[in-house]
Amino acid sequence: MTFECPDDLLKLQQDLNTVRSDLDTLIRSLPYSTEPADAWQRPDGYWLSTSPSFPDSPGWEEEEQEQVVMLREKERDLAAKIVTHRFWSEVTGPQRPDARSQLKHALGAEHGENQETEAA
Repeated sequence: MTFECPDDLLKLQQDLNTVRSDLDTLIRSLPYSTEPADAWQRPDGYWLSTSPSFPDSPGWEEEEQEQVVMLREKERDLAAKIVTHRFWSEVTGPQRPDARSQLKHALGAEHGENQETEAA
């Protein structure tokens, strides 16, 4: 079944994709630790396959912390607007997962499709 998502709902999803992308880019550009931290090394045999050592971290500047908070608040607010949109009252319960999936993929790859896999 195909669902016709309203333009304002599509715009909200597009905005959410943009905010998530901006947040991901910002966090990846910041030091690994929010607070200043000395360099450290994982113990031998540690189960994660990430880097075994980490350099000194200067921590995040106050402005960087504020940017992250602002983007996370925006993300939360947009997600709330999407899940409480009047469109969902027009879709029966069992059909909502399919409708949600169609909304998430309606904008195509250039607008954030496969965002979860690209971020991994």
